[in-house]
Amino acid sequence: MHQSDNSVCWRDDIDALAFEPDNHGGFCMVHRLAFRTLLQFYPEPDDCLSFFRGWECAFRAAARAKIARRAIAHGVNFHLTSRDVIEQMDN
Repeated sequence: MHQSDNSVCWRDDIDALAFEPDNHGGFCMVHRLAFRTLLQFYPEPDDCLSFFRGWECAFRAAARAKIARRAIAHGVNFHLTSRDVIEQMDN
């Protein structure tokens, strides 16, 4: 596991970045293949963490939007797709 800070890390076991959405209690995962689409190359975990940091507002907005759209219960883990993130990058 590559730790970035308390709430953002790379999980080798699922090949994904995980972060805690604000006021949710669960984790949101973004798989490496989603980052591949976003970055247009096959990224290493540190590439994914760096991209997340640069676009953190978009990732957090995408998580909020998905929680609201899907009525995801407090504390339930879920994942974002590249499409979820791209929609928020355009805002």
